[in-house]
Amino acid sequence: MIIVVSGPGGVGKGTIVDALVQRDDALWLSRSWTTREQRPSEADDAYVFTDSESFEQRIAAGGFLEWTEFLGNYYGTPTPDPGDDRDLVLEIEVDGAQQVKRMSPDALLIFVLPPSRAEQERRLRGRGDVDHKVLARLKKAEEEEPIGRELADHVVVNDDLETTIEEMLEIVRAARAA
Repeated sequence: MIIVVSGPGGVGKGTIVDALVQRDDALWLSRSWTTREQRPSEADDAYVFTDSESFEQRIAAGGFLEWTEFLGNYYGTPTPDPGDDRDLVLEIEVDGAQQVKRMSPDALLIFVLPPSRAEQERRLRGRGDVDHKVLARLKKAEEEEPIGRELADHVVVNDDLETTIEEMLEIVRAARAA
């Protein structure tokens, strides 16, 4: 099964998917590639950090399940290696979720929202995003929300991290049982 966790920047996708994978051994998180600079507070394995030339070569070789360009940087999910019997978790933006849903209509899409735009802005600033990127991400969130809501199988508001993680684990369990 492919599980897509999508939502605007600052909603907590990374923290959520890390917890999902830690708590469910049948889940595997695909690390996205990006050409953006690593944030000072960001773990080295948060993404595969690369340059534009390498990213474009991988695009040409068909090495991404989905990819997009945002704020002048590339982001993409590498095509998974065959043979892994765990469920694949993708932490991606709405553009990527649309691409995955076209290629894999049975994918489970969970769209995560912040409790408010003010809280989303606080989270973005708290992780070290600069002013113009915070404003761009908030604007993008306004554009993505109606698309994400329509595309998603489930919409979850991340107002309490533990509750959100448990709710999403239950969604995954129910999808497996179906």
